[in-house]
Amino acid sequence: MLDDTTAPTGLFADDTQVTRCVWCRATPHYQHYHDHEWGYPVDSDTRLFEKICLEGFQAGLSWLTILNKRESFRAAFAGFDMDKVAAFDDADVKRLVLDAGIVRHRGKIESTINNAKRAMELRKEFGSLAAYFWRFEPAATTRPSQITRQTLSGITTSPESIALSKDLRKRGWSFVGPTTMYAFMQAMGLVNDHLEGCHARERALQARADFVAPKPA
Repeated sequence: MLDDTTAPTGLFADDTQVTRCVWCRATPHYQHYHDHEWGYPVDSDTRLFEKICLEGFQAGLSWLTILNKRESFRAAFAGFDMDKVAAFDDADVKRLVLDAGIVRHRGKIESTINNAKRAMELRKEFGSLAAYFWRFEPAATTRPSQITRQTLSGITTSPESIALSKDLRKRGWSFVGPTTMYAFMQAMGLVNDHLEGCHARERALQARADFVAPKPA
């Protein structure tokens, strides 16, 4: 996400002097996502399932493209209710391939339906998706001492995202590569990659301090 060479610190300040990670500079919608969602801990199974599916759809595209289509994705995929999506059939695949509001990639659509079935299996085994995913939260001692543009520049995966990807693939999931899983972990608050100096960083840290990570049932 840190791809703007005009901001060597990886930060930018808006007209009100609020400092943010530069990757969200493109639109107010993107900034709202950065300020209120990205990096904050999530324990909602629906949100976790939605995000892992949308990360799969993002492959080869920008997250802003997916974010701009998110409401259409939600409408198309029954609000990312895993039980409903798992029941989708060939008629639903045909419907979704024709839906101009989403990314009309048959492989990714079929993957989402498959992953919904696999998600139900995880929920049965662990009690919730949240209990499963939070098992992969990195220990604080394994993270960089400071989160800066420089320290993040070479981080696209982590041992935990590699382990998560490997375990999901073993369980039959698709479009869950290590880089995709690291982006998922960033977004869902399993890691806090808001840069030092970003106004959202401390808020995300406090949210994690107040958060009780779910445990398997």
